[in-house]
Amino acid sequence: MRTGSEPVTARSALRMRLWLSVWGLLWAVFGSVAFALAGRPGWAIACALLWLLITVDLSMILKHLRQGPHYQPGRDIPPYRPPERRGP
Repeated sequence: MRTGSEPVTARSALRMRLWLSVWGLLWAVFGSVAFALAGRPGWAIACALLWLLITVDLSMILKHLRQGPHYQPGRDIPPYRPPERRGP
């Protein structure tokens, strides 16, 4: 149920996802290089695939961050009425 304070109190987790993706990207790059140098091609490929997945996720996060805030109703829009209870 909407209380009317959502536009004021809502927070996006995109910035947290951005920093967690950057952290994962650093570890995936490190893992790819370390396993390639250690002669473990299977693990190096696995880290490289993870690197690719993180890069795609990071690009989507950046796209959403660049879009900016989306429409949120202002303070002049009253909260939704709670659903009416019907019989048993």
